[in-house]
Amino acid sequence: MNARPWWQSAVLYQIYPWSFQDSDGDGIGDLRGIEQRLDYLVDLGIDAIWLSPIFPSPMADFGYDVAEYRGVDSRFGTLADFDSLLASAHARGLKLLLDFVPNHSSDQHPWFLESRSSRENPKRDWYIWREAVPDGGPPNNWISDFGGPAWTWDEATGQYYYHAFLKEQPDLNWRNPEVRAAMLDVLRFWFARGVDGFRIDVLWHIVKHAGFPDNPLNPDWDPATGEMHRVFQLHSTDQPEVHDIAADMRAIADAFGREGDERVLIGEIYLPVERLMRYYGQHGEGVHLPFNFQLIDAPWDARHLARMIAEYEAALPPGGWPNWVLGNHDRPRSATKRGAAQARVAAMLLLTLRGTPTLYYGDELGMENGVIPPDRVRDPRELREPGLGLGRDPVRTPMPWDDSPQGGFTAGEPWLPLGAGWQARNVANELAGSDSMLALHRALLALRRSSPALAIGAIRLIEAEGSVLAYEREQDGERFVVALNLGTEPARLSLTGRPILSTLGNLPSDTPSHLRPDEGLILKVDTPA
Repeated sequence: MNARPWWQSAVLYQIYPWSFQDSDGDGIGDLRGIEQRLDYLVDLGIDAIWLSPIFPSPMADFGYDVAEYRGVDSRFGTLADFDSLLASAHARGLKLLLDFVPNHSSDQHPWFLESRSSRENPKRDWYIWREAVPDGGPPNNWISDFGGPAWTWDEATGQYYYHAFLKEQPDLNWRNPEVRAAMLDVLRFWFARGVDGFRIDVLWHIVKHAGFPDNPLNPDWDPATGEMHRVFQLHSTDQPEVHDIAADMRAIADAFGREGDERVLIGEIYLPVERLMRYYGQHGEGVHLPFNFQLIDAPWDARHLARMIAEYEAALPPGGWPNWVLGNHDRPRSATKRGAAQARVAAMLLLTLRGTPTLYYGDELGMENGVIPPDRVRDPRELREPGLGLGRDPVRTPMPWDDSPQGGFTAGEPWLPLGAGWQARNVANELAGSDSMLALHRALLALRRSSPALAIGAIRLIEAEGSVLAYEREQDGERFVVALNLGTEPARLSLTGRPILSTLGNLPSDTPSHLRPDEGLILKVDTPA
């Protein structure tokens, strides 16, 4: 494993800073709070933490509207607090990744304030401005991902500006070489400070068709899915020029890294697999890991998952390393989608597939979507299109550390209410239980860390029937078989091996002929001497 980049054998852990640990009693998580909890993460067994945005921001979209790319928002602390966190993480052998938001800034960023001040301002072309059509309407039919037109009229200068998300998040014009240079310098600033990598927000969005034609209408649009799906984002996303930009980012990351201390780039890209693969680059000059989100929405069906895994593996370009994700700050939690029992099976799947997995904070506890009273809703996605269930607050509720008031997250009033059942489903309680979801994660992560076959080994799908998904992992003669029952009935099993870990806790005494309902099982295949 030492001959490979660290991120290939690593397990990443996403922290939503608002919700992890508050150190000063204001109800909002912060950098000092994260630093206080680093030993928990080391004991859990992860290798790197990724922080959702911590930069100065008006928080129209909770930090994804950046007002200053080279600082820390006062809600989370100071740049000195960040340096302390980074040093403490590195001292414990943990890597630290930041969230880079290159597609758009805040409308309060000095660049946009200049751009908006007049048509003649030197930074006018740093953002995307267009004339109205003859009837005064927006330049085209593009729709914001948060609903409504993606164009906002600016009365003072008499043009529309483009925003793929909120009007408070104007899109940067990456076709302007000055913008490109300034944003690449942001990467250099943080890399020079010691950051180990970046997750790049909405990478596939950052270049638009130069002619700004209308997007094709979606004839099968269902309003329940949100207004953004009323059109196909053919011209507003995934343009060919984005790959040259990704290559520039990769060159910077590679220049700052060295063997054993590589820097990593992870791209947020919601695209079909065949288009996703282009973000690796033709010759490995793209991002290291284009996020693979297929598990989040995949039907929980063994045959479907087997095909999906096989097709994804087959599509990887030479040298491309796979990765897997079960949830994040935008999507429903695994335990809510699949139920508590199958969430354990899903965790075994995530942590035994070939490739780099990313855990979302709290999923190791089996946290479920929170219930947010109407008067506590904070997410602009929900506020703009209420009642569709698209709001993200339920997956961002505070981390429960114990059963004390506010779950040990804060001494004040938490910015969002804690999720249901936190008095029982918290770190302290689950650490004390040998059959808890946290205990399962710790066991899986320990096994993965000690077993090259599970960390970096080859994968071979095993033919199975019904609700069973099975595959083998192998490296240098070490072999494991993973068998997962995605159903609620016993399932026939015809495998060899010695059971070493079950999602149900108690192990069969010998190679079983059946998987129990809702059981995931890892078997060690001993090779002859």
